[in-house]
Amino acid sequence: MEAASREGSPRQINRGLLYLFGALGGILFGYDIGVVGGALLFLEKDWHLHDVNQSLVGSALAAGAMVGAFAASRLIERSGRRRTIMFGTVIFGLGTLGCVLSTGLDLLVALRFIAGIGIGLTSATIPAYLDELAPARSRGALASLNQLMIASGSTLAFVVDWALSGSGSWRLMFGVALAPALILLVALQVLPETPRWLLQRGREVEARAVIRAAQGKDADVDAEVEAINEVIQLDSEQHGTLRDLIGWARPALVVALILVIGQQFCGVNAVAVYAPTMFKDVGLSTSNSLLDSAWIGIAKVIFVVITIFVVDRWGRRPLLFLGSIGMTVFLVATGVVVLTIHSTSASGIAAMICIIGYLATYELGWGALVWVMIGEVFPLKVRGIGVGVSSTVLWAGTFAITFLFPVMNTNLHLWGAVFVFAALCLIFLALVARFVPETSGRSLEQVETEMRGRMGVENDQSPAVAATNVHQ
Repeated sequence: MEAASREGSPRQINRGLLYLFGALGGILFGYDIGVVGGALLFLEKDWHLHDVNQSLVGSALAAGAMVGAFAASRLIERSGRRRTIMFGTVIFGLGTLGCVLSTGLDLLVALRFIAGIGIGLTSATIPAYLDELAPARSRGALASLNQLMIASGSTLAFVVDWALSGSGSWRLMFGVALAPALILLVALQVLPETPRWLLQRGREVEARAVIRAAQGKDADVDAEVEAINEVIQLDSEQHGTLRDLIGWARPALVVALILVIGQQFCGVNAVAVYAPTMFKDVGLSTSNSLLDSAWIGIAKVIFVVITIFVVDRWGRRPLLFLGSIGMTVFLVATGVVVLTIHSTSASGIAAMICIIGYLATYELGWGALVWVMIGEVFPLKVRGIGVGVSSTVLWAGTFAITFLFPVMNTNLHLWGAVFVFAALCLIFLALVARFVPETSGRSLEQVETEMRGRMGVENDQSPAVAATNVHQ
């Protein structure tokens, strides 16, 4: 019972709050990605930033997150999911406090990088944390909570930017992020570790208590413990390596890379980070551009909620198709608006409608689904290393887009940049149609077999597929 007290008894927290606080780290990611857009409008005035300097401030967080996501793959096994989230939150808080007190551009960029390490640790760990707590029947919806929190964090950032636009206090804009970080740290004192990690260390009494808290009084605790122990035994016998990942598991790796690169290169973080700059470019005042960004954030939250209700009903592929087509249409419409409407008020309203449509279809498709699917497409033996590599590549894509967009905006203009993103959406639509299987409601063996068939891979079969073929 001493250990249970040390980890925080799961009976101390409501089942719904367990999932809610488990996903709360997504707010840190969403807020810090979103807040920099408004802060840059005032940093540009105070420190006379040119486009490359804006790129450095905007992308430093993502660069740090790459490091954090890579480190998370080891920390979550050694220290546990809960402690890794806690560690990441502390690093994020220290980095953010440093940003508030920064006295120059170089120091601000370095501290944004440090805060990003914390974001990388939490963003790579929270999906695994939720997956291991969620009942299988609602895995997609509960894992989508992470995306809801990311969208909520972005909305909070846009609202704070707008509220502080009169004072122009970019330091306070960054500093507000300390509030959700503190709430998460407090919540982590009562949140439990996952049953799988506890059972790996022989702490069965605590694991059983967590299963009851997470899945309700009707949970079959004995069956759940037995199933987890079987998986732990299998993991101890099979150690996935990078050679496995690029060998027999390469179909899963290809699918995961299509998903994570596509999610970033559709341009969503260019909008999330630089929406105020975009609206200012079409002629809106600083205050109006920040207010319109806040409305965009609210629309994102609404459509993430809708996604949570349909992700396990409609299937993954239909939603990816819907997202890709919708994003393409609204990005092209945004470019046409910028090119053809020259009235400041009319172009601002039209651009806002188009960008809301773009983000709505993104959230219905690529937003939450990618985080769910990168955990579903990898066979068990290589799931850990596969998700780690995918998360690192995802953050590399975030860094590339947030760094390149100010340069694209300067050289291609806004209409040219959105047309480029529209073309990329079509390319990834074709890649999804060709390579990405449906994962909803299917076994890992079925998913893997379909992936290998789509890619014409027959040799070097995985243990799971080989076993399936023997039985057939």
